[in-house]
Amino acid sequence: MSYVRSAAKIFTPLSDDVIRGLSAGDRVLISGVVYTARDAAHKRMSEIMGRGGEMPFDFSGQIAYYAGPSPTRPGAAIGSIGPTTSGRMDAYSPALIGMGLKAMIGKGLRSEEVRRAITAHCGVYMAAVGGAGALISRSVRSARVIAFPELGTEAIRLLEVEDFPAIVAIDSSGNDIYR
Repeated sequence: MSYVRSAAKIFTPLSDDVIRGLSAGDRVLISGVVYTARDAAHKRMSEIMGRGGEMPFDFSGQIAYYAGPSPTRPGAAIGSIGPTTSGRMDAYSPALIGMGLKAMIGKGLRSEEVRRAITAHCGVYMAAVGGAGALISRSVRSARVIAFPELGTEAIRLLEVEDFPAIVAIDSSGNDIYR
């Protein structure tokens, strides 16, 4: 008997039906568009929300990946792009989830407020393997900065990915692999 489950292939933008079909512990391979956003970008987006301004992208059905790439090697789409600690975005995440953000990818625990927002808005939190940024970069087909270029590696990037590997850490029912 095999204890290794195959990974579910999912495509962005994510629908509520796809999200409800995911359970904590499931392995997924994501294809489509994923946006990078770290601490500084989250702070900027929070400031824009506070002013009632226009956000850098439409959050509906989208995924935010908490990562900042290292320099790109010649011929590559992006440099190493491993996940950063998700808890640093917890102060901002519930509001973004409320605006339609469906999924986040990072590493580590999330706050109770984030877990509640995930369940209230049919979202999901996924974990990527820390230290595997070079391997993860192989899933990125293209990358371009779409907002806050002055933030350097923390600028928001639109990534086109194919079979990006992640694990469902908190599902839409609130089940959490870290608990």
